[in-house]
Amino acid sequence: MNLVIYIFRRLAISIPVLFVGTFLVYLMVAAAGDPLAELRGRPNIDPLAVAQTEKQLGLDLPLIPRYFHWLGNFLTGDWGVSVAQGNAMQPVFPKVMGAFDVTVKLVVGAELLALVVGVAVGVLAAVKQYSILDYLATTLAFFLFSMPIFCVAVILKTYAIEINGWVRDLGLTDWLGNPWLRTTSPENLTSTGFGDFVAKYSGAYLLPTLSIMAISFAAYSRFQRASMLETLNMDYVRTARAKGLSSSRVIFRHAFRNALIPVATLFSVNFGQVLTGAIITETVFNWHGMGTLLVQAVAHNDPNTLMGWLVVVAVMVVAANLIADLLYGIMDPRIRVG
Repeated sequence: MNLVIYIFRRLAISIPVLFVGTFLVYLMVAAAGDPLAELRGRPNIDPLAVAQTEKQLGLDLPLIPRYFHWLGNFLTGDWGVSVAQGNAMQPVFPKVMGAFDVTVKLVVGAELLALVVGVAVGVLAAVKQYSILDYLATTLAFFLFSMPIFCVAVILKTYAIEINGWVRDLGLTDWLGNPWLRTTSPENLTSTGFGDFVAKYSGAYLLPTLSIMAISFAAYSRFQRASMLETLNMDYVRTARAKGLSSSRVIFRHAFRNALIPVATLFSVNFGQVLTGAIITETVFNWHGMGTLLVQAVAHNDPNTLMGWLVVVAVMVVAANLIADLLYGIMDPRIRVG
């Protein structure tokens, strides 16, 4: 019951924050310029068509009533239409959800791999402090942490071009970076073959996943190593060793769970940051996800698409932080929710 009350309390705090955030962003989007400036500047444009488009977008209303008009429609499932394609009005909801689906497929796998590998390397580096493994892990983490993600992505894409050249020399089609997956569904397995599907699936995901994973791995491994070293020097861990418990039991039963708390916090924050688009990674590898959608919406001054993007990302960030808070009580029995 305390857990349920805690969740409702957090949601009760988060919902007003979301409303305030959407209001402030709506004001900034409205101040950025006229979404129909391109349409108005066309020669021989019919004023009635412009007025109809204004009404369709709610631009005929004053700013504050316009926000509440958008908010009421949004809460009822009407996210409005996009002006990014000029006169070709497109519903915002399927557009945002399509980009969100692409980004989630990319980000979730990369972040989970980075978390698992980073935590494992961080624990081993802490347990084997000042060993060759510790020095290698620390050097690799600092190297990756200092590299911009666009540098990692470009380097990987450069090597991918060479690897694809070798693959073509063998009489096969390109493997790495193949966009085939974005236009082929699992229903086509009967016509393409399972092996071909797996090969092209891995080729489409491998490079962008490694790009995001490399940067996140560096942060997770460094945080996990520092947290694990601090936990191993705690009094209760020394007491467990003095009782004669095995090293594996002391490390995984008493130290590991408590050392995960800072990493859980980092994961919730990092997941929200990466989910905002992975703009550079998507641009380099031609993935049309949330990052690409954001760039296009800003370039075309598309208010409904920007607001839809904001709400989706904000909800995911709030959910990630709520999950992290709940995990604290599971990982550390000293923390109680209530």
